[in-house]
Amino acid sequence: MKDNNESVRDSAARQAQVPCDERNAADLAAMERLRDDDALALNEIMQRWKEPLTRFLHRQLGGGEHDALDIAQETFVRVYEQRHRYRPQGKFSVWLFEIACNLCRNNIRWRIRHPTVSLDSDLDNWMDTAKDPRPAGHEILVQQERADAVRAAVASLPEDLRTPLLLLQYEEMSYAEISAILHCTPKAVETRIYRARRHLEALLRPWLLRQA
Repeated sequence: MKDNNESVRDSAARQAQVPCDERNAADLAAMERLRDDDALALNEIMQRWKEPLTRFLHRQLGGGEHDALDIAQETFVRVYEQRHRYRPQGKFSVWLFEIACNLCRNNIRWRIRHPTVSLDSDLDNWMDTAKDPRPAGHEILVQQERADAVRAAVASLPEDLRTPLLLLQYEEMSYAEISAILHCTPKAVETRIYRARRHLEALLRPWLLRQA
């Protein structure tokens, strides 16, 4: 029997193999059923989008898996609440990620106004590391350090640069789709992504020079 992680990976792999147009048609059909108060339709949408949405939110928040899951769940609540007002004028995923981005923006603003420091989390991380003193292979350490550096650099970007970069790089959305989510022109999206890449190059240059 497959464990839960294997099932999630299999589900993600199946979704990646589904053509975009076919997936959007399935989303629109599910929303039609949801408007008719078919509760199972929401389960279908959640099964299809929970993982990619949570993954995007996790990157957007710079970590914070619990917050990412909460916002993803709230996004689906909003989908249900707005089911009768939804009009299929574009791709369902654009509308879904627009809701998620707005909720994420509200969460970031709230965290800025209510900063917290979690000593328990830091202690847990230290204890987990201390449990296994065996050093990993050099290549694994380098890869982990590189991934940590990229995540930290992306998380440090201003929100208006980070969001379009994540939507393009990880969610593989077009400039037109991103512009619909962010309510700006495709040219503005292109400019923001260019600026985001330049920022990342500057932030990662010391690390790259050290690794050379």
